[in-house]
Amino acid sequence: MNIFRPLTKLVGRPSWILPSPFTRAISSSTPLTASPLTRRDTPSINFGDWLDRQSNRSGPPDVNGPMELSKPQPHRMHVYATKHNTHITFTQPPRKDPANPGKQIDVLMSLSAGNIGFKKAGRGSYDAGYQLAAFVLKQIQERGLMRDLHSLEVVLRGFGKGREAVTKALLGSEGYLVRNKISSVKDATRLKFGGSRSPKPRRLG
Repeated sequence: MNIFRPLTKLVGRPSWILPSPFTRAISSSTPLTASPLTRRDTPSINFGDWLDRQSNRSGPPDVNGPMELSKPQPHRMHVYATKHNTHITFTQPPRKDPANPGKQIDVLMSLSAGNIGFKKAGRGSYDAGYQLAAFVLKQIQERGLMRDLHSLEVVLRGFGKGREAVTKALLGSEGYLVRNKISSVKDATRLKFGGSRSPKPRRLG
């Protein structure tokens, strides 16, 4: 009995490893035809090459296409209230002057409590801040600035008495035309972190 006969039989016939149609395709002399690639068989590309292709596809923007209208910038009312005075500056969005191309016109009005008749210590009082706010709001209406006023941004700075006075004037009867156009209220008070030593506080008596 030959014990090596089954082993030689398996070695001689490799069909137990590969199926018979596949072995016939390999053993035949006819060349294999390439099958068309399907979606799953598409070759992978490098990510850098893909970015280059996308950048080449994106051309210049279409000038004749629909353009998005930008939102108009708001006017600003800057209120600087110190313990000695109150300043109100009314500005418009920056626009260039046709006569001076390098100069921008944005300040429409800048007044303080001293401009309406208050002197010395009276400039830092609550009444001075209230009357200043009422005067500025009246000037905005008389000069015809409400026509271009689409939205208003109030910027508060400082913690003087005029801060609350201007707020009350805007909420009162003096600001009934401007109050509906206020879009935001910001606090731009500067806070000190470190730095040089503060001056010695004044002592009276």
